[in-house]
Amino acid sequence: MAAARGSKSKIPQVDWTDARPEPVVLISGPETFLADRAGQAIRAALLEAHSDLEVHDVDAASYTAGELFTIASPSLFAEPRLIRVEGVEKCSDAFLEDAKRYVAEPADDTTLVLRHAGGQRGKALLDLVRGGAGGVEVVCAEVKKDQDRLAFAQAEFRRLGAQITPGALRMMVAAYSGGIGELAGACAQLVSDAGVRLTEEEVTRATEGRVETNAFKVADAATAGRGAEALVLLRQALSTGTDPIPMLAALNMKVRAMARVYGAAGSSGQLAKELGMAPWQVDRALREVRGWREEDLARCIDLAAETEWMLKGGSRDPEYALEKFLLFVAKRGR
Repeated sequence: MAAARGSKSKIPQVDWTDARPEPVVLISGPETFLADRAGQAIRAALLEAHSDLEVHDVDAASYTAGELFTIASPSLFAEPRLIRVEGVEKCSDAFLEDAKRYVAEPADDTTLVLRHAGGQRGKALLDLVRGGAGGVEVVCAEVKKDQDRLAFAQAEFRRLGAQITPGALRMMVAAYSGGIGELAGACAQLVSDAGVRLTEEEVTRATEGRVETNAFKVADAATAGRGAEALVLLRQALSTGTDPIPMLAALNMKVRAMARVYGAAGSSGQLAKELGMAPWQVDRALREVRGWREEDLARCIDLAAETEWMLKGGSRDPEYALEKFLLFVAKRGR
């Protein structure tokens, strides 16, 4: 997940994994978990270099005039400082004015970390930081695309010194479809419980009973053409109170992958680079799209959107709509 580079930015824009101390650090973007990780990395790096580091936390929304300069002013023992400012997107006018003055001439031995989650408030300050020198921007974009979540989970397992099979990785990401903080915690727990060699078996045990794992069992059966099995699995899941939305989401994830690889030529490695997918995702999608006609796949994508509308209030019988779509996929649109 590389950081996007702004054309008007003079300071480096880096991914959260490359967060580092600078006189001024802007942590931008809505992904709170990654922003927290970046902030922790900066604090750890400063503590490693300066055991006497002073850490000050400031709320930009309730800030009062002069507070920033008071904190940053040299003390008797000249300890290095880390000033962490939360909620710059909700900052007071007083903070905005003081911060613009401060970033123009940062204090010595001080690291100012500005956290801005998004929106227009404070934009003038952000532009000033980005256009200056001696700073860095850590971009924490929202992690919501399937391939980004898979890449994040893969990086987490790698960071934990673990190896996980592609199928197990996909199951893990499907089972924890909420915030990436939950996903990161689940990855760490799995490694703690099951060790560093992880397969589908370990993930199945760890995620037993989670809705989304069952959803992928249904989707796998449908895209493999096993309609009867998929229907039985779907009805079993729904009968236990499973929400149909995650079931549809799992199926749609596979349908989108099939649509992306349909008619594509080249090795799985080449296609993976072109399509932004992992090679194993390409191989699986190529297997699953065999036997599909282009017009049927196009109709499938339309039907997916129609089914989602029905599941979200457009039909009195959403379960029937989901079954109909499931069988359409299993029969490859025939």
